[in-house]
Parts: sequence; C-alpha cells; structure tokens
Amino acid sequence: MKVKLLSALNDNNVDMAQRSSQRQLAITISAIAGESDQNLPLNLCLILDKSGSMHGHPIKTVIQAVEQLIDRLKVGDRISVVAFSGTAEVIIPNQAILDPESIKSQIKSKLTASGGTAIAEGLELGITELMKGTRGAVSQAFLLTDGHGESGLRIWKWDIGRDDNKRCLQLAQKAAKLNLTINTFGFGNSWNQDLLEKIADVGGGTLAHIERPEQAVEQFSRLFGRIQSIGLTNAYLLLSLVPNIRLAELKPIAQVAPDTIELPVEPEADGSFAVRLGDLMQDVERVVLANIYLGQFPEGKQAIAHLQIRYDDPLVNEEGLLSPLMPVYADVVQVYQPDLNLQVQQSILALAKYRQTQLAEAKLQQGDRTGAATMLQTAAKTALQIGDKGAATVLQTSATRLQAGEELSEADLKKTRIASKTVLQE
Repeated sequence: MKVKLLSALNDNNVDMAQRSSQRQLAITISAIAGESDQNLPLNLCLILDKSGSMHGHPIKTVIQAVEQLIDRLKVGDRISVVAFSGTAEVIIPNQAILDPESIKSQIKSKLTASGGTAIAEGLELGITELMKGTRGAVSQAFLLTDGHGESGLRIWKWDIGRDDNKRCLQLAQKAAKLNLTINTFGFGNSWNQDLLEKIADVGGGTLAHIERPEQAVEQFSRLFGRIQSIGLTNAYLLLSLVPNIRLAELKPIAQVAPDTIELPVEPEADGSFAVRLGDLMQDVERVVLANIYLGQFPEGKQAIAHLQIRYDDPLVNEEGLLSPLMPVYADVVQVYQPDLNLQVQQSILALAKYRQTQLAEAKLQQGDRTGAATMLQTAAKTALQIGDKGAATVLQTSATRLQAGEELSEADLKKTRIASKTVLQE
C-alpha cells in the first residue's frame, strides 16, 4: 500500500513586487493499493447508549443496525461492544469474528435500555477493548448516544465529582495518541453537538446524525463502508516551509474533505510542522488546506515548501514509513496575472461555509438573531457556489426561521451543524 500525494495553490502566480502574498495550499492525500494488497482487518468497537430514553423503538433500530454491520464483518476482523447508561459494561469482549450469530444473540439479550448517560465511562471501556486487538488492524469505534454527558456537581467554588464531557475529550485525545479513531453518532435531537463533534474531530473521525430511528441502519452502513476502504493508518502530514514563508497565525490548517475539521498543528524539532490525519482511505481523498504567507522572491519557479506523509502500514506490520518528499512550487512573475486553480477555490469555499456557520452559531448564542440569520444566508449562498444544494437548503431554512422570529429547534441546530461540515452530502 502506498500514499498518493498531490498539491496545488489557489493561485500559482506570485507578484515579485509584492512584499507579502497570501496563498491557500491544497494537499490531497489517499492510499493506493497494489495488485497484491488486501483489505486490512478491522478492529471495531461499538459504544452504545442504553439509557432510558433509548427504550423501545430506538434501541430496536440500533440493534438492527448492529446486526447488519456484524454480517458485513469478515474472517480476521474483530468486534467488541460496550453499553452505557448510568454506568458502563462490556457486553462483547474484544474477539475475532468466529460465530456472528452468537454475538448478535448476546447483544440482543443484553442491550436493554434504562438509566442515565455516562458517556465517558463507556468511552473508557471502549478504548480498553480496542487496545486488545490493534495489531495489524484498523482500530475504530462507533460511539452512539442520544443525550448529554453527566456534568460534575459544583458547590460554590469546589468541583464535586468529575465532569463527564471533559473526560470524554481527554479520552478522545488519548485514543488519537494510541492510533484509535472515534466516530460519533448523535441519535435523535437531544445530544450534545459540540461534544460529539469535538470527540470525532480530535482523532479524524466522522460525526453523523441519526435524526429518526429508521436511519440507524443507513448511517451505520455508510460509515462502515468508509472504514472498510482504509489502507494505511496513523498518517501525519509533514509540512516544511522554506525561509520567507510562514503559516497563518490563526487556524492555519483545516481538512475540507471528506468532512470539514479544524486541524491542530504540531511543530517538529527540525522546524517543520506535523498535522495528524489518522487513517487513509483508498477511495476517499483527504483534502487539507494550509493558509500560508509568502515574502518576496526573485523571478522564476521557486520551491516554497516540501510535503511528506508519515504513516503505518498494518498489512506488513511497519510503522513510521515516509512517502517520497514532494516539493511545492510557485511561479514568481514580474508582470502579474492570476493563475487560479478552480478546484482549490472550491475547497476554500467549503471551509468558508463551515466557518460562516460557526459564526452564525456564535451570534445566536450571544442573542444576535439578525446577525445569525445573515451569516446563515451567507453560508447557504456559499454552499450553492460549490454545488452543495442539500446544505444550502438546510442553512437557508434556518436563516428564514430566524428572520421570521422563530426559535431554531434542537433538530434545526443539529442539521445546520452537519450541513456545515459536509460537502455534497451522501
């Protein structure tokens, strides 16, 4: 399995007379299978909410989705299942897929809804189970909940007990360091969208919304299809800038496909930057945007950066592999004429849609309904520019409701968040 790495600037020409020029560098990454390469074994943990609010039809549809997913697992794959309510328990310890019917039977008998929503305890047990089967496999978790984590009790200035949401984020960060990916599913409309988005974003996972119980099978299947195509794991983008080039100070790097995620940047000892990508899929490209500033350069073709991917290949049990070093060039010209890349422009608009929606949400929280409606309209127009008609409809609908003096429901807020993160929704 190899890495496919491509790059392009939004404008390849740079005016040599300008003391400073801003450019967006789009970096596209995916895995490429050789003729003899096989699909990687999966090490999958399902961390499922069985609180009282999941009773009845919701828990039945989740069981149905889990059963269909288990039917798609192959010999060599591993499964574990954790259920949580007020406490968490391991229903299916980490094991190879040998008797799928027995596993499904145990899940059906043990996954009964009652109690509270201790997400962090479930996440902690899930990580523990995943760690038992990581060797030579793609290790991912599906975390599903329909509620908020339990907050710690605060009396005056003392915190009594641990905050469940804070623990969840700490555990997601721990999982990323262990090369585990957590995907999150918000079930219904009462879940904490900020929490589930952050858990997924930390490790390069996906946030999905199961608005109605009957959508559980579809959403599980969609995401399972993605993880089946993973070819390489624990990938990092290594970005080295030449002197006189710098990254933007605020939010310099973001992923824009397949989902939009703000990516943290880690300085390396040699002065380069490392950006964690997580798992790389064979048929789904990762597109990352870097916001850079160029100083003055002499006329001609100039190398402005070098790119490389560091990754693990579980199929051959090798870690820390490096793709060939790839230079990035810009044409510094005396008589400037733009040389625009339309595909990069699309990526810039995808990121703009996400950030415009974030601004709208912030304004709404501050009580500025007019400002929120205006920003949502702007985001809707941006979505139309990139052909994302589904997102445009959702964003415009929310804007129209605010303009009419209506409150946005929990369902509206969830749909708006998902629409902001996804381009040309599946």
